[in-house]
Amino acid sequence: MEKKLIYTGKTKNVYELENGNCLLKFKDDCTGKDGVFDPGENSVGLTIDGVGDVNLRMSIYFFEKINAAGIKTHYVSANLDDTTMEVLPAKVFGKGLEVICRYKAVGSFFRRYSDYIEEGADLPAYVEMTFKNDAKGDPLVTKDGLVDLGVMTAKQYDDIKKMTQDITKIVADDLKEKGLDMYDIKFEFGYDANGDVMLIDEIASGNMRVYKNGEYIDPMTLSELFFA
Repeated sequence: MEKKLIYTGKTKNVYELENGNCLLKFKDDCTGKDGVFDPGENSVGLTIDGVGDVNLRMSIYFFEKINAAGIKTHYVSANLDDTTMEVLPAKVFGKGLEVICRYKAVGSFFRRYSDYIEEGADLPAYVEMTFKNDAKGDPLVTKDGLVDLGVMTAKQYDDIKKMTQDITKIVADDLKEKGLDMYDIKFEFGYDANGDVMLIDEIASGNMRVYKNGEYIDPMTLSELFFA
């Protein structure tokens, strides 16, 4: 099938297929700084052989599970031989939005709200959204802000929040069976021609903060433990 390159990303390239779907090509490039892998960094810092493959494998595993649960995603199929995933076309919200679900008060959440909560305290699947904007430090945005700015409707916000909590539970329960505790996870959502929300992008170890027996597990180690 013919494909046309439409976007070159940091860790994936996006192609348009003849059938109207898109093809994501996973790369071995990772975000980081000074040769050290860091999923929070905004630039490619290193290349790790096989990282595209493990990110695709984990994405396939969870997308199939989420689709089976009746939650809408962009996932259609994948080809591990050439590290690609066929997905439904989707529009992103605004210029890009990240959705975080938190089970524990750590990271930026704790830094913001440390006057009110202890580090590591439990959170009830707390959902927050940030605009993807490196220069502005990915600013937080509220439901009212998203609606009033015309980024999404109130219904789309409510759908994203519920889907985020449902998907997070699927991922966290799976990790718990492997003796791993998820503290938080980051997703991206888009919408189809009808305005229906769907989970997009990937579900990889670099998008989640996971601990084992109170010790943080870095993303590459997490991938190895996950498929051990």
